[in-house]
Amino acid sequence: MKQLSRTFVVSAAAAGAALAMATRRNALRVPRWLWWAAAAAGAAVAINDVAGKPVLFLRWSFLRMAARQKHLLREWQVGDGREQALADYVTTHARAGDLDDAIRVVDEFCYRKSFLINVGDEKGKILDAAVRRVRPRVLLELGTYCGYSALRMARAMPPDAHRCSIEFNAANAAIVRRSWEHAGIADRVTAVVGTLGDGGATLWRLREQHGFSPGGVDLVFIDHAKKEYVPDLERILDEGWLHPGSVVVADNVKFPGAPEYRAYMHAREGTGWRTTEHSTHAEYQSLVRDLVLESEYLQGTSS
Repeated sequence: MKQLSRTFVVSAAAAGAALAMATRRNALRVPRWLWWAAAAAGAAVAINDVAGKPVLFLRWSFLRMAARQKHLLREWQVGDGREQALADYVTTHARAGDLDDAIRVVDEFCYRKSFLINVGDEKGKILDAAVRRVRPRVLLELGTYCGYSALRMARAMPPDAHRCSIEFNAANAAIVRRSWEHAGIADRVTAVVGTLGDGGATLWRLREQHGFSPGGVDLVFIDHAKKEYVPDLERILDEGWLHPGSVVVADNVKFPGAPEYRAYMHAREGTGWRTTEHSTHAEYQSLVRDLVLESEYLQGTSS
């Protein structure tokens, strides 16, 4: 309640300042309607915060992220410290060694503190169900970010399974290792810094250092640069790591969108893959629609 009150006061003050400036003649020579629009926007954000932040586009943290979109797509961090703040929040608010509590605290942070681009709680249940159904022994993730999906998969996968996650940003990898250690799953999940498209270096590390071998990968979760979905899947196929019955789960196929990946799966439906499309919502809100694709690799096929 104190946080909500503080947010309302700050937003109301900003709106009031805009209105005050609007009443001044020739104030910066900005049209009065523009000041009224700014005041209305500030009031809308304040009301949204007080209401529990139900509208994604009216959250300060989302607006800050949108303003830093270029930085996010280049570095896979927003650039305002929210990723590091999440790790701090998990280690101070979640019970040590309690995986369920770590997941709860990440969701709490994303709803109440700062919006993050992880899979989220609604789509996370789709991922949970796929992991429980496949019962994978070896899992591969493309795009670790802050490690939330790894927490969910570690909870759902068999006790003797191991999950390896590829992360472009070394700072993100350091963040996730803190959270995983605190949650008690550090011996079951591994973060590898790199990309599958880095000229073969990361593929070599997966083969030689982490034991990836033909037919050895049971489940792949793809949640990184959307334009790399198809190229990276083809690299995995070229390595021969999948086997009949392996499952690939892909997030954000509708929002922000991976149309090439969806077209790729549609073109191979029933011959190379069998795909289920899960209609859902983008993370941490219920207005923007999204798709999660769950694709089973079929026997005797190629890419």
